[in-house]
Amino acid sequence: MVRYRDRLAGESAKAYALRELNDNIINMELKPGTLISENELSRILGVSRTPIREAIQELVKAQLIEVFPQRGSYVAAISFDAVEEAAFLRRTLEAAIVEELCDCISEDQLRKLYENIDLQGYYLNNGMSDRIMNLDNEFHEMLFLMCGKEQTYRLMHSAMGQFDRMRALSLYSVKEIKIVSDHRNIVDAIKKRDRETARSLMIKHLMRYKLDKEEVIKEYPDYFK
Repeated sequence: MVRYRDRLAGESAKAYALRELNDNIINMELKPGTLISENELSRILGVSRTPIREAIQELVKAQLIEVFPQRGSYVAAISFDAVEEAAFLRRTLEAAIVEELCDCISEDQLRKLYENIDLQGYYLNNGMSDRIMNLDNEFHEMLFLMCGKEQTYRLMHSAMGQFDRMRALSLYSVKEIKIVSDHRNIVDAIKKRDRETARSLMIKHLMRYKLDKEEVIKEYPDYFK
């Protein structure tokens, strides 16, 4: 069932439409092949068709929506080529980020990371996969912000649509989820100022989608090209 939330204070109509469409696609509320109706979205979100159309164009660039002339706009299937490319970008940047954090992280920042991980563990134990996804995003964003790389994170995040869909599917289909233990081990290495271990753990963490691939495809065969 598609879920649309309220518009945030100060949020533009385009940003609102983009956020809602993006989140519903990544969280599997809008499945591959679903027709995106500008008229319906305009009615539901309470905005004109122009920002809806602009949001769709942004999601076409992110390979989350495909437009077919004379037929309309549809949610795209997941492309492993796109997942691989996004994963490469993320591994490259985040391996460097954790190395840098080993040299500059504060005790207060470490505390905030561990608090996030503890919440992840709570939601994992209670089967709340959607909350884990949000906390996972928050965890990785904090790593960038803690070493002053906010713009780098924003640029990376804008290219992660296909990779994020794979992450979401893994949370719902993989029996033994390693996300919480991975994060804790990474932060433990940062705390010890162990650059090499932090880097290798982050790379391993961001490569798990390859190990999960078979289980995910078995559970969701219609999501892939």
